[in-house]
Amino acid sequence: MMTSSPSDENQKLMEEPLMDKNLASQKGGFRPIPFILANEAFLAVSTYGLPANMILYLMRVYHLDMAVASNILFMWSAAIHFMPLVGAILADSFVGRFWMIGLGSIVNLAGLIVLCLTTIIPQARPSPCSESDNGCSSATTFQLLFLCISFGLISIGGGGVKSSSIAFGADQLKKGDDTKNVAVLERYFSWYYASWLFSVFIAYSCIVYIQDKIGWEVGFGVPVVLMFFSVISFYLASSFYVKLKPKSSLVAELIQVIVASHRKRNIKLSQSTNCLYHHKQGSFLLPTEKLRYLNRACLIIDHQQELTPDGKAKDPWSLCTVDQVEEFKTLINVIPLWSTGMFMSINISQNTFHVIQAKSMNRKIGSFEIPAGSFAMFGLVSMTLWIVLYDCLILPIASRIMGKPIRFRPKQRMGFGIIFSCLSMLVRAVIETIRRNRAIAEGNLDDPQATVNMSALWLILPYFLNGFADASITVAQNEFFYSELPRSMSSVAANLSTLGVCLANLLASFIVNIVQGLTTREGNDGWISSNINKGHYDYYFLVLVFLSLLNMIFFCICCKAYAPCKVENREVIDGQID
Repeated sequence: MMTSSPSDENQKLMEEPLMDKNLASQKGGFRPIPFILANEAFLAVSTYGLPANMILYLMRVYHLDMAVASNILFMWSAAIHFMPLVGAILADSFVGRFWMIGLGSIVNLAGLIVLCLTTIIPQARPSPCSESDNGCSSATTFQLLFLCISFGLISIGGGGVKSSSIAFGADQLKKGDDTKNVAVLERYFSWYYASWLFSVFIAYSCIVYIQDKIGWEVGFGVPVVLMFFSVISFYLASSFYVKLKPKSSLVAELIQVIVASHRKRNIKLSQSTNCLYHHKQGSFLLPTEKLRYLNRACLIIDHQQELTPDGKAKDPWSLCTVDQVEEFKTLINVIPLWSTGMFMSINISQNTFHVIQAKSMNRKIGSFEIPAGSFAMFGLVSMTLWIVLYDCLILPIASRIMGKPIRFRPKQRMGFGIIFSCLSMLVRAVIETIRRNRAIAEGNLDDPQATVNMSALWLILPYFLNGFADASITVAQNEFFYSELPRSMSSVAANLSTLGVCLANLLASFIVNIVQGLTTREGNDGWISSNINKGHYDYYFLVLVFLSLLNMIFFCICCKAYAPCKVENREVIDGQID
């Protein structure tokens, strides 16, 4: 009789009952990977080129002033970065990764179609400005609602795809822990990020160029076509995919700790070790004294009422395991340091101002003119450059100077990112002061469309500093979260940085409203004027520099006060060593 090898058993466990036994050899492997990469690549090309240039569309076509348009784009960016977290929870707990990516792609396509319709249907946008009386009609509530529906659908759909795409690809290959399988996964991740990087570069260059030179109709129509091919390519390989069933979400388990501890808030915790706590099978940890209030969540009051015969909690919203409680404590412990990266992301999220600044400067290189929105690609290039320079130049030089191998810790690299970000805003403020003074000297105070005789290539320096900051702190934070949080929380660790960018955009919108409200008193144009020459973007950038300095001080305090949560097996429970 023939016996199955361990690898065959793993294959069987992964693929059943989602497929017929006779088709087992057709599921998973490298065959479906190109379709998954194509789906993500088409999505990136379709969507990343939109926010980069959208400020010009809102101001030129919808006649919105700078402050209002910036607030809309800040909110949109916040939604774009928040929805992957929601998508991850839904995919893990309810619908599964395949359906989350598939449905997300369709919803994203619908959003792109609605956005494209704003360029085709005259009633969907305000009438063009009248040259005779120099008047511009404002966008109606319906027109703005129609536009925001497209933004919402793009955010929801993109979040669904991004939440599950990379993990879904790994599901096709994840069949063991041996060296060969680890190498296969590593190769997949490399190709995934390489394809994503190339796609975003195409979006910042080609898509933005089409919008700027050919028109919004074609500029928004091309992403629709690309996303259509994305949907088709993904569903064509449906029969090749390994589709794992959804399971409980870690985020839901963390929320259970809050609910359970609140329900037992009136119960007094004993200082002795005689309290009985609920444990995960095979675990005998005791809760730490840090954030002691949460220990109520895993405290057993009545065995018969709270536990099933096999030792599981009857109601996980009233009784959690010690592991859940300690994981939640660890997450809370890293929040202060995480928040410093969130404040730094405020500087990186100022692309709307950077586009207006670049548009007013000379962007020609010979006979070719760089679109204002395409300057964002310099930040992308600098992110890649920083990663290469850090590994191949900075570390070797530092090691040679010190006479021993040098590795900067994650917290140190976070500090580098905050410094780079602060310098970026300071340099941009200086450039804007020079640009504004030159515009006034050339007699362009009342003409925001005039091109100042100053090369926009000066902006490459702050873009590079911003890219260095983004790469430094993002990589460092991800490494820090993965090392400090338990391995069971790897999905949470992967989404913390994205959540920080989401909140950073909301804070950036709040700062814009405060600055504009304070500077438009008594009928003044305000610092954030639609006319960049009358406004004072340089003063606004200096406000961000000041906030960055405060954030730097807060970061130093957090670094000094930070102490990792340590869970030790220090007690004997029911005769077993804890």
